[in-house]
Amino acid sequence: MDATEPQWLNEGETRTWLALVALATRLPAALDAHMQRDAGMTHFEYHVMAALGMAPEGTMRPSDLATAVGSSLSRVSHLLRRLEDKGWIERTPDPSDSRYSYASLTPAGQEKMARTAPGHVATARRLVFDALTPAQQRQLTVIGERVCSAIDQNDARNR
Repeated sequence: MDATEPQWLNEGETRTWLALVALATRLPAALDAHMQRDAGMTHFEYHVMAALGMAPEGTMRPSDLATAVGSSLSRVSHLLRRLEDKGWIERTPDPSDSRYSYASLTPAGQEKMARTAPGHVATARRLVFDALTPAQQRQLTVIGERVCSAIDQNDARNR
């Protein structure tokens, strides 16, 4: 164990950290509450289905989908099974390698997304974009990308 004193956060850093932790906790909870109430689905289900809907040709391998939504393959695989049970996605074998499969939205899943997306966008606009100036939105983009890059680099070092 390192006996050196930790480099504690100063007052400004502490305020920034607490604001980030509150944002990371409260925004997903608010989005999830909205999605549950208005669409009968979780925000994570929506996020996964949106990634599938935006994928080239509307299909992705579960491992690529997990990377795209920043989750584990195990979590995404369990979710895909639930979405398949609801009739919103389908999985098909990879014709070139039967060890893998592809996931895609079914017509019912596409319809669900078409009905759900307008409310989701309105909520995102109300909670995030309306609260920020265009300059703050650009700053948030840079901040989010930099923090995610640091996380990715840390994950790569710990593999």
